Amino acid sequence: MKLFEYALISGVFFGLFYGFVGIGLNLLFGVMRLVNLAHGDIVVFGGYLAYSLSSLAHISPLWAIPISVPASLVFGFVLYQVTVPRLKRSDDTETASLILFFGLSQALEAVATMLYGSNEVTLPELGGPVSIFGQGYSLSVVVAAAISLPALFVLYLYLYRTRLGLGTRAVMSDEQEAAASGVRVRLVATSAFMIGVAFAGASGALAAFMLGGIDPTSGSGLTIVAFTVIVIGSLGNPLGTAVGGLLYGLASSLTQAYATEWTGMVPYALLLAVVLLRPSGLFARRARVA
Repeated sequence: MKLFEYALISGVFFGLFYGFVGIGLNLLFGVMRLVNLAHGDIVVFGGYLAYSLSSLAHISPLWAIPISVPASLVFGFVLYQVTVPRLKRSDDTETASLILFFGLSQALEAVATMLYGSNEVTLPELGGPVSIFGQGYSLSVVVAAAISLPALFVLYLYLYRTRLGLGTRAVMSDEQEAAASGVRVRLVATSAFMIGVAFAGASGALAAFMLGGIDPTSGSGLTIVAFTVIVIGSLGNPLGTAVGGLLYGLASSLTQAYATEWTGMVPYALLLAVVLLRPSGLFARRARVA
């Protein structure tokens, strides 16, 4: 029973983090139908920023979160202006985005290798273990989960409590109808792209804690996890990603506790199961809110 409780609580912690990682990718897809295969690599660069602050500047790696947000917003804006208008002129936007962002992923991985080498880097623990229900959990993991939860809530407030967020939901529902209603689709798309990249960069600051370390190739694995999470929660439904992250975190943690040798199969098994049994995702009916 103790093992089950430990796996359950750990699964919630990791699930919140995975939701944080995936929600920016789902926001981008929901608004523009773009498949960003470089999403995980952007997360990794957020992790490298945390590593640089810790090893070079000797300050808390958590400072990477407020630093990475404005930097990621600027990077997202530049990337949007350079790529998206051209992609939108393509006859097959989704396929073109797959090719372009795959190339960007490889480029970012190469840059990370040149800057930091190919070996894994780690971050020091934030403190001693935390006791929850009589069992010890890494303080770094607890803090990462505690940061992920309000981050998800911030996106909820953006989507449901701001004028631009309402426009974003309208574009997710029907872009042409939103444009006919006076929604500034270009502004919504630009904002969504920038916010999605910013969430990726910010979650990267926690990645080294949650994964035990990062290296230039970690991005591809994170992209797979992010896609698994958003498929579970339904493509185009950012808030469903939070629940998808929890389900993925619980499945991964329980598998690691009771069938360690199968842990690596969890994302692929979940992805196949959802696609075969419910292709539109578990929360498809909630994905479009006018």
